Amino acid sequence: MIYLDYAANCPVDKEVLEDFNLNSILYFANPNSSHKLGLEAKEKIDETTKYIAKIFNCSVENVIYTSGSTESNNLAIKGFAEFNKDCHIITTGIEHSSITAPCNYLLSKGYNVDILEVNSEGQIDISNLVKLIDDKKTLVSITSVESETGIIENIEEIGRVLSKYDNVVFHTDATGSIGKVNINFENVDMITFSPHKFYGINGVGVLIKKGNVKLLPLIHGGKSTSKYRSGTPALALILSIRKALELAINNIDKNTKYIKELNEYLKSKLSKYSNVYFNSTENSIYNTLNISILGVDSKEFSKELENYDIYISTKSACSSDKNISKTIYAITKDEERAKSTLRISLSHLTTKEELDEFLRVFDIVYKKMVG
Repeated sequence: MIYLDYAANCPVDKEVLEDFNLNSILYFANPNSSHKLGLEAKEKIDETTKYIAKIFNCSVENVIYTSGSTESNNLAIKGFAEFNKDCHIITTGIEHSSITAPCNYLLSKGYNVDILEVNSEGQIDISNLVKLIDDKKTLVSITSVESETGIIENIEEIGRVLSKYDNVVFHTDATGSIGKVNINFENVDMITFSPHKFYGINGVGVLIKKGNVKLLPLIHGGKSTSKYRSGTPALALILSIRKALELAINNIDKNTKYIKELNEYLKSKLSKYSNVYFNSTENSIYNTLNISILGVDSKEFSKELENYDIYISTKSACSSDKNISKTIYAITKDEERAKSTLRISLSHLTTKEELDEFLRVFDIVYKKMVG
């Protein structure tokens, strides 16, 4: 089996899983309980929260644990809009579905939502963003790494510009960037991520909220780790975030160097095919390589690879099941390329031998489907 869909989900790191299992056994009491065992469990969560707060330079009460990035993104966007009823939302046309869906929901409720276009490099024009800012309370939500192409947005520069506006709150979905690329989030007011994208465990996510950003919770109930999200804290999952973050941060330079070599090798081999076009750019993370094969049904191509026990994706795993990639179309303005996209995503676990086998099978399938 050759797995090349790490952008969709990563296998759990052995150390993270061991940490999760141990904490599940040691700290089984409800952290909301006032007895000794509950207080011990709460203390362990507090230690993890302090660690995360230090990394993202926020207060501990503004580290919000959720079920994953989708919930975190919904809380950031809808929670902001519910608190600021007459607010203005600005986002882009290449966001993850967990951004576009709540924005579309707010649009249907009468909120003012503006969509920024991107250029051929997949990046926004900051001057166009500034033109959209008015005197209303405004939420700007722009991904740090686009999920299909791996294109990196200039979050640091956008943050510096937006920090000049007292009425603007800047949110980024960092699900695709944490553990893969170093980004300074100093001027970002809300950050969302989920550890299953960097070899953590599924079922938990984080929303970082800085300063005095006001939100209304989506989930109401009893006390928890945060007033913004009720429910019994998933202790072992929360503690596992720290282990996954530690491993990702400590190994990012080594892993990036290795994955860059794999990426360049893969591009050099795929560039010989006349119908293959690269949608990932020089400004994409090395983990992700998005291509279009003109004249080919990408789903059929993917299924052919699966017959050889090779697994890639046609686009983001959470995107709608339509023939066209909205992201690739937004970047290329080419409907044929947007219909025929494949996303190959790499890892420090990927071997050159796996890539060689993938390329061997790719050649077979390409000749079968293209000629």
